[in-house]
Amino acid sequence: MRWHKRARHAFSHSLRIRLMALFVVLALAMAAVFIGGMQYALGIGWRDAARPLLSDYVDRLAADIGSPPSVERAQAIVDRLPLHIIITGPMVNWNSHPQLPDRSARWRDSTRWQMQEHLLERKTADGHRLEFALNIGAWEERPRLVGWFTLALLLFFTALAYRRVRRLLHPLDDIRAGALRYGAGDFAKPIPVRRARKPDELGELATTINTMATDIQQMLDAKRSLLLAISHELRSPLTRARLNTELLPETSELQASREALLRDLALMRDLVTDLLESERLSTRHAALHLEPVDLLALLQEVVQGMSQPVQQDIAQELPTLTLDPARIRLLVRNLLDNALRHSANAAQAPFLRAHASEQGGVVLSVRDFGAGVPPEQLPHLAQAFYRPDAARTREDGGVGLGLYLCKLVALAHGGEFRIANAEPGLEITVTLPSSSANAS
Repeated sequence: MRWHKRARHAFSHSLRIRLMALFVVLALAMAAVFIGGMQYALGIGWRDAARPLLSDYVDRLAADIGSPPSVERAQAIVDRLPLHIIITGPMVNWNSHPQLPDRSARWRDSTRWQMQEHLLERKTADGHRLEFALNIGAWEERPRLVGWFTLALLLFFTALAYRRVRRLLHPLDDIRAGALRYGAGDFAKPIPVRRARKPDELGELATTINTMATDIQQMLDAKRSLLLAISHELRSPLTRARLNTELLPETSELQASREALLRDLALMRDLVTDLLESERLSTRHAALHLEPVDLLALLQEVVQGMSQPVQQDIAQELPTLTLDPARIRLLVRNLLDNALRHSANAAQAPFLRAHASEQGGVVLSVRDFGAGVPPEQLPHLAQAFYRPDAARTREDGGVGLGLYLCKLVALAHGGEFRIANAEPGLEITVTLPSSSANAS
């Protein structure tokens, strides 16, 4: 991105820069109006007041030069005063500053010269013409110095104003950082409020957002407590119902109903277990039981325990990572169950890959060869209780917690969880770092 595009982007997205630009434009406009107005007012008043004085002074200078004009006297006046004198006539033709352009010619071509010709030009009795003008050659550098000084002073005050505006708008940075924390589910640190007793508008905004975050946190805590309570309370009746079902006589009349009831009870048991596990892992400080894990042995153990074959591409030298083996086993089993469920009618079995990453961790990927999902549904697949309407429906099994639980396990270990269409099928990639982020 080029500098002008970056500048345009910063100007359009930064309130601080736009405010500073507005202040600079207002300062320049006010300075121009003030200076122009003062020059106009003083110019009119000064011409009216100085006209008789200037006319009298030019008469005295012409008298000092004499008639016929004396070059020596004219030179003495030029040496004493910052004047440019031109003498033209039948006997004397003299220019005090021949190296300078003919200023009088330029003045004669202007309206201003026509208005003041009788003030700056005199004729002697012998026919010579004396022209007087200010010699501003020595002063030509002064406006430049004044201009640079004015620019430096303007930049200095602009820097002071920018520092002040930045300090005034600093709460916006705190509000933005706080909003990002709240969006990520971190409600532990509220947004700081300056002058909490007498807050300004930004302080009131920060207080309002903190109040909203507190309400959201309470709502989430209440939801989590409700789910945990319901899950705990359901475990006992589910266990009793399964026990009573298994005690039913295994007769031909009851066998089909008995097996269907056992399947439904197993589904409800898995749902309650997944709910409890997801609520434990969704907290900011997930309780992980970390220990060194041989991933090669763990992956082979899980694959051997699957009811259907799985293709493998597992590196024989995987690094030993500090992980929660039970949660990692749950992650791999859920990924493989999901892949097997959606590869039931596919030509190939699901594919499990594992290799070491360049950062010292391990990259796991599981691919199925099913129908896949539309691209717009990919970001939602790892959400709780989400199931696509087209490719993956209730008949395929599951209640939408498997991938959500896998994502929580990966994030709890400080890893990454990605889902992408493999065409055909779906590929889910989990990156486990060399050390767990949320160890406890």
